[in-house]
Amino acid sequence: MELKVTTRSQGDHTVVSVLGEIDLYTAPRLQSELMSALSGSPARLIVDMSGVEFCDSTGINVLLAAHRQARERGGELQLAGPGSATRKVLQVTGLESVFTVLDRPAEVTGQ
Repeated sequence: MELKVTTRSQGDHTVVSVLGEIDLYTAPRLQSELMSALSGSPARLIVDMSGVEFCDSTGINVLLAAHRQARERGGELQLAGPGSATRKVLQVTGLESVFTVLDRPAEVTGQ
């Protein structure tokens, strides 16, 4: 399945909406979009995961790298609305304590 990634500014932060599956083949596209979104001043980045059907370890590593990059620049990265499969990966890996996870999609939270 193809991965669709869209980026938009919303107030003082950037929302990156992800739709599809994040795996070995699609992760480079996500990584490129996240690094581009983080290239500005201290970034507040919300990754809307509500449209993600599957995320493997490659995708998690891309999110971790972007999280680290945001922190190094004095910004932050939050995950919004991850589905049950993605939440399970975050729980099993212990990463739910690393990421700030918003329960609802970015559009609903008004973040």
